Amino acid sequence: MDGTMDGLDEKANGTPPMEVDDIVSVRDHDAFAAKHMPDLGHDVKDFKVSTWRLTNWKKLDKKITSPEFECGGHKWRILLFPFGNSNAPPNDTVSVYLDYAEPKKAPEGWHACAQFALVISNPHDPTIYTVSNANHRFIAEECDWGFTRFSELRKLLSVQEGHLRPTIEEEAAEITVFVRVLEDPTGVLWHNFVNYDSKKETGFVGLKNQGATCYMNSLLQSFFCTRYFRRAVYQIPTEDDLPTESVALALQRVFYHLQTSDQPVGTTELTKSFGWKSLDSFLQHDVQEFNRVLQDKLESKMKGTKAEGAITKLFVGKMKSYIKCVNVDYESSRIEEFNDIQLNVKGMKNLYESFRDYVQVEMLDGENKYQAEGLGLQDAKKGIIFESFPPVLHLQLKRFEYDIQRDAMVKINDRHEFPFEIDLAEFLDPVAADRSQPWVYKLHGVLVHSGDLHGGHYFALIKPDNDTRWLKFDDDRVTPVTDKEVLEENYGGEPLNGLPPTVQRNQVRTMKRFTNAYMLVYIRESATNEVLPPFQPEDTPPHLKRRLDEERLQLEAKKREREEQHLFLTAKVITDETFSQHEGFDLASFDEKNWPPSDLPSFRVLKTENYSTFKSRVALHFGYPESQIRLWVLVNRQNKTVRPDTPIPENEPALTVEVIRNNMAARQNDLRLYLDIIPDPSKPEPPPQSIMIFLKHFDTFKQTLYGVGKVYISKTSKVSDLVPLINERMRWIGTPLKLYEEIKPGMIELMKLKMTFSQSEIQDGDVICFQVDLPEKEIHDLEAQGLLSNPAGFYDFLQNRVLIIFKPKFEEADPESEFSLVLSKKHTYDVMSSKVGEHLRHDSIKLRFTTTNPSTGQPKAILKRSLNQSIAEIMQPSYTSPTSTLILYEKLEVSIVELETKRSLKVTWTGIHNKEEGTHPFLLPKTSMVHELTDNLAKLVKLSPGGTGKIRIFEISKDGKTQKEFTSTDMIGNIPEPVDLYAEEVPAEELEADDSDKVIGVFHFSKELTRTHGVPFKFVVKRGEKFADTKKRLQARIGVTDKEIAKYRFALIQVSHFKNPSYIEDEDTIYEHQFAPEDVLGLDHVDRSGKTRPGAGEKAIVIRG
Repeated sequence: MDGTMDGLDEKANGTPPMEVDDIVSVRDHDAFAAKHMPDLGHDVKDFKVSTWRLTNWKKLDKKITSPEFECGGHKWRILLFPFGNSNAPPNDTVSVYLDYAEPKKAPEGWHACAQFALVISNPHDPTIYTVSNANHRFIAEECDWGFTRFSELRKLLSVQEGHLRPTIEEEAAEITVFVRVLEDPTGVLWHNFVNYDSKKETGFVGLKNQGATCYMNSLLQSFFCTRYFRRAVYQIPTEDDLPTESVALALQRVFYHLQTSDQPVGTTELTKSFGWKSLDSFLQHDVQEFNRVLQDKLESKMKGTKAEGAITKLFVGKMKSYIKCVNVDYESSRIEEFNDIQLNVKGMKNLYESFRDYVQVEMLDGENKYQAEGLGLQDAKKGIIFESFPPVLHLQLKRFEYDIQRDAMVKINDRHEFPFEIDLAEFLDPVAADRSQPWVYKLHGVLVHSGDLHGGHYFALIKPDNDTRWLKFDDDRVTPVTDKEVLEENYGGEPLNGLPPTVQRNQVRTMKRFTNAYMLVYIRESATNEVLPPFQPEDTPPHLKRRLDEERLQLEAKKREREEQHLFLTAKVITDETFSQHEGFDLASFDEKNWPPSDLPSFRVLKTENYSTFKSRVALHFGYPESQIRLWVLVNRQNKTVRPDTPIPENEPALTVEVIRNNMAARQNDLRLYLDIIPDPSKPEPPPQSIMIFLKHFDTFKQTLYGVGKVYISKTSKVSDLVPLINERMRWIGTPLKLYEEIKPGMIELMKLKMTFSQSEIQDGDVICFQVDLPEKEIHDLEAQGLLSNPAGFYDFLQNRVLIIFKPKFEEADPESEFSLVLSKKHTYDVMSSKVGEHLRHDSIKLRFTTTNPSTGQPKAILKRSLNQSIAEIMQPSYTSPTSTLILYEKLEVSIVELETKRSLKVTWTGIHNKEEGTHPFLLPKTSMVHELTDNLAKLVKLSPGGTGKIRIFEISKDGKTQKEFTSTDMIGNIPEPVDLYAEEVPAEELEADDSDKVIGVFHFSKELTRTHGVPFKFVVKRGEKFADTKKRLQARIGVTDKEIAKYRFALIQVSHFKNPSYIEDEDTIYEHQFAPEDVLGLDHVDRSGKTRPGAGEKAIVIRG
């Protein structure tokens, strides 16, 4: 029996066997099923009961099946192991299963979802029985399901407590199966999603999750299905853009892949185009903020193109805030645009109630009357009314709110219902709204959050158009869903009528009460054809299709290459030319730890290729007749060097490239060869008794070491015989030379000229290095300049050399600001600093260096000059062992020595009018006090004539709402790093404030409290002063014109109502508010600085590309 039956009774969807005391007869089918088969909340397609009577139990075969019966269009039978399945202990257990009768005859891809109960009962008394129930999706791979340990056989054979007879009596029993075949309208009920194909089942594909980007994936799928939006994105010109730098192109590519791919689509390119590092992809951001930032970015990209205005047309509506007097004809109002509407969930039963709450009228009467211009105090109505809704309406349900008791944000999981269709006409201005078309909206998208405030999972339910069913887009999987899964399961709150949540086997994410809608997408019914038009092939930009088709072909070729890689090997060929450019050990660099490999001519060769064919290719490539080349195989010698060893034999027709690699060059993945050019093709063999030696020249004046070809020389010749040959090659006349053998790194030995090559143990492929034999004085002069006088020292440098890349720590436009230097691991900080200073033409004592993380390139630690570490210590052992190291540099105005004892600070001066006027750098001893900083600053800035002359130094709180002031006696060295310091002139009004005045904090924001900008400041509030007068003083304090101040709105921000600012009217007296220490005044106006600050403790979403 196959393994699907093993231990299935322990699965979550099976219930343990139970001996039942209640008197229900197995033969009373309906009552029995009601008692033992819980309602799973699915429609029942068919219900059948089949009973099978057995006798002579002890003589039964080990495995038997009942007669077949039909239920729900499928044939079933009972499968019984009277003495237990072989996977269970033998002879003491009964195993029983429901078996799909003829799986091989069923159509391909068949499945049946069945809930069933299996019962063994007494043949004479049907109230004595043992029962177990389960549910399962029967498929070809899992066509039986049931209970390996249904019951112990001894229990069935003996009389159990409360009964008068055993279940199996006189070796006879009845086995009954109750089967409900359930409707599976989506086709994925209880699916295990092994080998599930989203494209085939739904026509759509999912998006891969990069770590925590499911919030982004759900929004992107919603945008993709909004075809008007997709078409507009496609209209942005991007032919010359790079996908990792252009949001528009990266989004076009994601959309195109979603259209054409049959596999889930990646979004790394897109997040890279946002300028996000990989960490950003592991942070869950606020979906609403992400939506707005992305829309803003795309809107700016659409300017001046065919798509201009598309975002406004699709997503922007208008609302009016008003105050209307009851007894006189006076109304004060302002009209604003909105991209989405934030609706309350708490205390609201459904979407209609949330809308009614949004437009609820507040009465201003009694002590709260409205000061109408020229009409005195009046009773008035205050509220919001909509003038128009956009064709695509984004509703943000406020599932996350500030809880004053807990002093924290919490998730609201209350039940909140929303309909498939909603008529919004009642929320529109009776006079101004255009009613030529109905304002009926159809639900097209539900974005769902499952989990709590600190994490969880996002997915989207989308109806792509009127003719397509609802689909669930859950990262890389797309599945059909029922209407109940769209609405009821995402209302939140307790499930209705106490039913268990949908039982889904293998479903990890059924955090039922915490799964609910947080954003709804409704499309105006009359605009559906325009918003969701049929998508035509010509809507896709041809350049995009062309580019991606080319990339796909390249990827397929690469994939093929990878799959076929085992059939090929790489042959790398060293030539006399590559050798002449090689500065290092051996004839080329292959596997050096801190040095990149040599760039050698390479050939991808089929392992089975004949050597003669391969040789022809090489000859053709280098432009020589075949008779004029000989190839030598390089081997890894015992002493870790890589040298030519033997020429490849020419007379073996069956010789393949793989045989050469395996037999002549063991322990290497690729084949390394040396191309030997034969001067006289009539003498193809090397001279007898000769050896091939490679020569390198160490040039003491240039301090270089390069290959100068090879020579054939007799083994019996003396080493001194090489001197005239070298002189001839170098075109020198009688120059005395010193010869060194390059044995291995760290072993470079001076050769004895009188010995023969045989005596010196020189063999094929050895390397001899020569230099001009210098007089003592020249040697002394070289060494005095810090230069090397012989190759041994140079080889030591080669052994310790590292390539270090230097890059400015802070971005510079100059492309030459990044450069690399070759240094020795033995060099010290001072040597490095002077070489970098030389390159940059900058005083080396005024340079500061920072190490980086090898895997990310991010700054790690500032190097201290005082330690004067070696390069080896600076590099530190890295597990990734890169071939080069990145060090960041800063050009300083002051000496690094000074900097190590002083604190460098930048202070932004905002003057008397809260305007960023300039930034001033300071370098002060770490022991200085803040008052010394203010004294220095006072000499550089312009204080107001007749002002207080006092300066306040502060930083801004994380949420951007308040100042954190430093006292004059704080020590500079104790100010935390990094810090953004600000300074302002303390206004006279604040210094002169008496006990009856209140000094409060004021900050700037734009529309939402989390979108703070500018610099917060302090302000004096006076007793009994109407806000109209307070506003004039505020205007003077921040120095803005009447025209500008008219665009400002003013709100009292109470910590207790953190998410909801209460806007202030001219007749209010804010002095009367009982200010808690954290309560502040907010100035709501457009940020013209471009320096919006993120919300409290949260990283703002920034999209750069």
